[in-house]
Amino acid sequence: MKIPCKMAELSLDISLNCGQSFRWKKSLTGEWIGVLGGYLWLMTQDETCINYRVVQPSVKIEPASSPSAVKTELLKECIDYEHILKDYFQLNIDLESLYRQWSLADPNFNQVAKNFAGVRMLRQDPVENLFAFICSSNNNIQRITGMVEKLCENYGNQLLTHEDVAYYSFPALESLAADKVESRLRTLGFGYRAKFIQQSAAKIVENGGRDWLMNLRNLSYPEAKTALMTLPGIGAKVADCICLMSLDHSVAIPVDTHVFQIAKASYVPHLSQTKSVTDKVYKEISAHFQSLFGPYAGWAHSVLFSADLRHLKAEPSPAKKRSREKSQDVSSKEKPKKDEIRRKSKK
Repeated sequence: MKIPCKMAELSLDISLNCGQSFRWKKSLTGEWIGVLGGYLWLMTQDETCINYRVVQPSVKIEPASSPSAVKTELLKECIDYEHILKDYFQLNIDLESLYRQWSLADPNFNQVAKNFAGVRMLRQDPVENLFAFICSSNNNIQRITGMVEKLCENYGNQLLTHEDVAYYSFPALESLAADKVESRLRTLGFGYRAKFIQQSAAKIVENGGRDWLMNLRNLSYPEAKTALMTLPGIGAKVADCICLMSLDHSVAIPVDTHVFQIAKASYVPHLSQTKSVTDKVYKEISAHFQSLFGPYAGWAHSVLFSADLRHLKAEPSPAKKRSREKSQDVSSKEKPKKDEIRRKSKK
């Protein structure tokens, strides 16, 4: 199946690989593969469309005479995959228009945007997003990815096997809240994060479970952030990541080392001699970006953040890459071959 979508509106290569979500991998054939909404998705894109395939978990169907079997079949047929994907990528938001606004407001953004078009915030499941970012504390993308996989393999349910690879759901809160989770996660290499995962899961269950977490989408940004920071292992930065990436608070600005350095270099120069991110510095940087970029400041900040990631600096955006390749094709056609030059010189 496919959804019309220009690359300027969404770059899969950047949006799925810039440290928002840790469950997407790019195959050797160029497909992005990951679990979303209980299904396995395989995606590519071209100039005009997102192309996707969905692999459903195998379901044991009861005999046809059973009403529940008929109901199951009907439910499977009624799944709106396009809606799931559009919601996940928030395709209702006009990203090109936002880029134009940000580029007019900030010359530095204008320059960065030329190579980093289509950086779009994902609308993730808050449970998965929260525990992935507890794992992110003092960590890198590769190790966070490994930890999230271990959580799924040990506490999630196996959904299916595709091309000899097993895929799992993200664990339920109740599974992570169990008493022995901390000790088990420590043996799996989670370190001090193990305690925070178990304790935060238990606290969320005590607060009302998944419904409590989902309700943070309905609160104001400051209220949602404050509520998240009552959970063990969640400080200002992790709370802002969750607010931005799964709770619809698009104004949130997570200030990590990358953003701190970007701010010192190009936005808040009087902080150039500042060595660390204190609460005061964190709030000042956040306020500056929010004032400059407006209601979707968190989205703009993520473009600048992506441009600062080493593994994304190596490759230009897909649209830029194609433009360069076309330019090279044209120049090579216009350029006479060496043999031709020799023949002309002999004549």
